[in-house]
Amino acid sequence: MEQNVLSVSQLNGYIKMLVERDEVLSYVTLRGEISNFKYHTSGHLYFTLKDTESEISAVMFRTAASKLVFEPKNGMLVTVYGRVSVYEKSGKYQIYVNAMSDDGLGRMYIELERLKKKLAAEGLFDEKRKRELPTFPKCIGIVTSPTGAAVRDMINITGRRYPGAKLLISPAMVQGEYAPASICEALSLLYAYGGCDVIIVGRGGGSAEDLWAFNNEELVRTVAASPVPIISAVGHETDFTLCDLAADRRAPTPSAAAEMAVPDRAELIMRVIDGEERLWDGLRDYMTSATKLLGEKKRILTLSSPDSKLSAMKERYGLSVSLLHGNIQNMTERAKLRLGHDIGALESMNPLAVMKRGYSAVRRSDGAIVDSVEKIKENDSVELILADGVAEARIGHIIKTQT
Repeated sequence: MEQNVLSVSQLNGYIKMLVERDEVLSYVTLRGEISNFKYHTSGHLYFTLKDTESEISAVMFRTAASKLVFEPKNGMLVTVYGRVSVYEKSGKYQIYVNAMSDDGLGRMYIELERLKKKLAAEGLFDEKRKRELPTFPKCIGIVTSPTGAAVRDMINITGRRYPGAKLLISPAMVQGEYAPASICEALSLLYAYGGCDVIIVGRGGGSAEDLWAFNNEELVRTVAASPVPIISAVGHETDFTLCDLAADRRAPTPSAAAEMAVPDRAELIMRVIDGEERLWDGLRDYMTSATKLLGEKKRILTLSSPDSKLSAMKERYGLSVSLLHGNIQNMTERAKLRLGHDIGALESMNPLAVMKRGYSAVRRSDGAIVDSVEKIKENDSVELILADGVAEARIGHIIKTQT
C-alpha cells in the first residue's frame, strides 16, 4: 500500500490542528521568567518564558498587550494566561498570551541585584576609580570571540581610524558556562604581557542569557583589577552588565568601543592643518603688532635721543636768535625815529639856526651875553655874534624900550 506524501506545510498544519483541538492546550496558565523581550512597533510583544530547565516562545498581540497595567521587562517573573498553538511558517509551537500578571523579579535578576550591591559596597563601581583613556594608544588589547562579527568590526574601525596602533587579540569564549573563566584567563594574559595601553572586552548582541557571563563576580573583579584602562562593550546599547560598571568606560557596542579607544586620523590631520593655520595667523598678527610697537618705541627713542634733543635746542636757539634780531631791528628803527625827532627838535632850538634868519647875539668883553640894555653902557666894547662869524663893536647911544 502506497503511503501518502505530505508537504511541510501540510504537516505543520496537521500538527497545529491536533494541538488546537487539545482541551488542555486551549487554555493554559504558565509561570516563568521573561527573557529576550522585544516590543514591536506594531504593538505586539515577543519574548521567551523560561524556568530553570526549559523555555517556550511567547507572543502577546497588541489588543491584549494594551490592557497590561505594568511594563514587562527581561528577568521579570510573570504568570501568563493563553493557548498553545503552532506557527505554521516555522513549525514552532508557542504560547499566545491573552493576559499576564507580574509575579516579581526572576531568580537570576534577584541574584544579580544582590551581587551588584555587594560589589558596589566594596567600591568596585566607584567613579573615582575610573581612569582616562590614553589619547594616542600604541597597543590595544581585545578580549572577545575570535570568530564573531564584533572582532571584525573592531579590527576594521581601528585600522581605518588609527592604523598606527597595534592590535593584540586575546581570544575567549563569550557565552556559556565556561565563558567567565575563559574571559578572565584572556585578560590575565594581557595583564602579564604588559604592553597594552588600553583593553577592550566584550561581544556582540544576544539574549540576556547570552550576555550573562559578563555578570560573573570573578570576571567583574578581574576587570576592576586591570593595570590599564578597560572599555567594556557587551551587547547593544540597551544591554547593561556588571562588567560595564567595573570598567573604566562603557561602550554601547564593540564598534563604539573601537571608536572610543583610538582617535580619528582624518580628524587629527584636520586639527593639525587648522592648528597650523591658526599658528600662522597668530604669527602674522604678532609680527604686525610687534612692528607697530617697534615703530612706536623707535619714535619715542628718537624723540628722547641726544641728537633729537640737540636738534630741538638748535631749532629753539635759531628761533630765539631770529626773534632777538627782529627785536633789535625794531628797537633800532624806533631809536632812529626818536633820534631823528630829537635832532629836529634840537635843530629848531639851535641859536645858529636862528642867526641864519638874520638874528645875532651880543657878548660883552667878559663873555657874558647881553640880553638887556641894563647890562651895557655907552662906549662899551662888545662882540656881535653872527651866523657866519663875530664882529667887534662899540656901544653908542642906548635907547631903552618902555615896558
